[in-house]
Amino acid sequence: MKHALVFLLATTIANAQTPSRDEALGAMRKAATFFRTKAAVNGGYVYYYSPDFSKRLGEGKASATQIWVQPPGTPAVGLAYLKAFAATGERLYLDAAREAAEALVYGQLASGGWMNSIDFGPPTKGTGKYRNGKGGRWDFSSLDDGITQTALRFLMHADRALEFKHAGIHAASESGRAALLAAQFEHGAFPQGWDGPVAAVKAVKASFPDYDWKTENRIKEYWDMPTLNDDLCGYVSRTLLDGWDIYKDDRCRAALVKLGDFLLLAQMPEPQPGWAQQYDAQMRPIWARKFEPPAVAGRESQDAIETLMLVHRLTRDAKYLEPIPRALAWLKRSLLPDGRLARYYELKSNKPLYMTDDYQLTHDDSKVPKHYGWKTESHIAEIENAFAAAKSGAPAPITQASKDMPSVSQIVRDLDAEGRWMSTAAGGEMLVGQPKFKPGEQFIASEVFNRNLEALSDFVKR
Repeated sequence: MKHALVFLLATTIANAQTPSRDEALGAMRKAATFFRTKAAVNGGYVYYYSPDFSKRLGEGKASATQIWVQPPGTPAVGLAYLKAFAATGERLYLDAAREAAEALVYGQLASGGWMNSIDFGPPTKGTGKYRNGKGGRWDFSSLDDGITQTALRFLMHADRALEFKHAGIHAASESGRAALLAAQFEHGAFPQGWDGPVAAVKAVKASFPDYDWKTENRIKEYWDMPTLNDDLCGYVSRTLLDGWDIYKDDRCRAALVKLGDFLLLAQMPEPQPGWAQQYDAQMRPIWARKFEPPAVAGRESQDAIETLMLVHRLTRDAKYLEPIPRALAWLKRSLLPDGRLARYYELKSNKPLYMTDDYQLTHDDSKVPKHYGWKTESHIAEIENAFAAAKSGAPAPITQASKDMPSVSQIVRDLDAEGRWMSTAAGGEMLVGQPKFKPGEQFIASEVFNRNLEALSDFVKR
C-alpha cells in the first residue's frame, strides 16, 4: 500500500510538471492545424461543434455555409491565431489568421460593419447585404456583443501582421473604421448599430425620467438610441485605441475622447451615480427589449468606469477620473449578499430589479427567465486598483488570470490525440449562444480553443 501511494504521488507530481517550450509549441501546432482544417468553413468559425462536426452552432444551429462574427467566433479565433504568430513567428498561424480575415472581408456589410453571422451560400431572408455585391438585403451593422468592434479590431491587427500588403483586408479595415466613426453621435455616444446616418442629438446631462418609466416613452427603434449595452463602450474604446495605435488615425483618437466626454454626461445623478444600459435623446434611461427596463446597470457601469480610465490613460486629463469615486461608492453599496451585482437597479430606490418568467417587473430573483444574465460578477477590487494606479500616474495593473483558467500543464494534457480540446456539458451553465447541450454531452468550443492557444502563446513567447 505504501509503495502504491508513493507511486501515485510521484505520478501526480510528474503530471503537474510544466511542459517544455517544445512540448507547448507542439501542442499549439497540433491544435491549430486541427481547428483550421476541420472546424473552419471558408476560413471562418462558429461557437460550438459536435465531435464529428455533424452539428455546428452559433446562436442556434448554423448551416453548412454559415460562420459567426460575434465573439468567440471568427474574429476572436483570428486574434488567437495572430497572438500565436507573434509568439512563434510560425507561418501556420498567420495563414490561418489571413483566411479568417478574408472570410470577414467577404461578409462585411454595405453599411461598413458586420452582423452576427456571414453566409457563403445562396441569400436567404436574414442574409446580410455584403459590400462585395453578394448576400441578401439585411444591412444593419451591429455593435451589440462586440460584433463589429471585434471584427474590425481583428482586421486591423491582421492588416499590420500582413504588412498592409493584402489589398482586400486593408480596404475592409479602412472602410470599417470610416463607418464606425460615422456612426458616433455628436455628443460621443454610439447606437446599438446603424444602417445609415445617425440622428442629431444634444449634449445634455443624464437625468431621471419625469414620467412613469414603467409604461411611458417606449421607443420601438431603441437600437437607434445611445447605448452602453453589453460592454459596448469597452469594445468600442479598444477598437478606437487600436485604430490610433496601428494607423495613427487621428480620427480614432478624437472619437475615443468624445466617447469619454459622453460618459461624463451619461453618469446618473445621486443617489445612483452609475450608468444606464440605454438612453433616449434627452439622456433619460429607456426600455430596450421587454426584459431590459430603464434602470441603472451594474455591468454597464463597471464597463463605463473602465472606459473612462482608458481615456484618461490616453489624454492624462483628470476630468475623466472625477466621476469614478462616486460610481465606486454606489457599486459598493449596491452589492448583493453573494458579492455580485444586479444587472439592473430600480431608478431612485436602487432595489435590484428582475423579471418574472412572464416578463413582469419584480424585486424577486427566484423565477427569472433563464436566457438572460440578471446578475454580473463584481470587478470592484480590480477597478479600485486600476483607479489608484491612474491617480498616481503608475502603469495600469496587469489583469490577473481567471481563477478558472487551467494551467499550461493542464492545457497540454487536455489536448487529445486528434488535436481537440473537448468540453463536457455540466447542465445549467450559461454559455454564449445558449446552446441546448444535454448533461454529459461533449462538444468542441471556439472559446476554449481561443483561450488555450492564447495561454500557450504567452508561455512560449520569444
